[in-house]
Amino acid sequence: MAQFGIVGLGRFGARTSLELLDLGHEVIGVDSDEKSVDALADQLTHAAIADVTDEKALRELSLEDCDVVLVAIGEDLQSSLLCVLHLKSIGVKEVWAKATSKEHHQILSKLGVSRIIHPEEEMGIRVAQALNYPMVNEYMSLGHNWYCVEIDVGDNLKDTKIEDILPDELEHFHLLLLKRRDEVTANPSISVTLEGNETLVLAGSLQALKSMAPKLSQDK
Repeated sequence: MAQFGIVGLGRFGARTSLELLDLGHEVIGVDSDEKSVDALADQLTHAAIADVTDEKALRELSLEDCDVVLVAIGEDLQSSLLCVLHLKSIGVKEVWAKATSKEHHQILSKLGVSRIIHPEEEMGIRVAQALNYPMVNEYMSLGHNWYCVEIDVGDNLKDTKIEDILPDELEHFHLLLLKRRDEVTANPSISVTLEGNETLVLAGSLQALKSMAPKLSQDK
């Protein structure tokens, strides 16, 4: 179990806080708005109303003891930057922050933020990918145009061998897992015959993964 600090309890900060709690972690929630804090006070490990631009107020919350502090302040650029600056000053080692513009991102980067998040942009990319490849459940960028994806195998591919739906150039592709009911097989053989209603976890270049799309959606 880890301890996280969430500064800014708007929709993004509140949703992140509740998800972390569901995952079994402790969450300290901080906001200058009393209503936002009151709405989550009974669920958070600790909730505090504080001026997030005041270094002294942040210091009193002992946020430096958190594994990560996420600054989830969006539109108020000045408050976001001052909060990050103060968190770094009081010794918080791992600071993540939400950015709402290119300029916001650039300044946060200069302040040494560990990770900068663009929720709307990232969600937009996920929605576009889901629309383009409806069979993809989840995907994660690995950098350098490589991705890890979780793909549903439908009934249309029943009795098809895995090798028949793979890209032609396997040097830019890896088959990681086959999930069949409650059974998970690591590095499955590509000669395995699919039963339908399974899940494959793959890693590969964008070009290799794209080449699979027609094979996954084709009718037998």
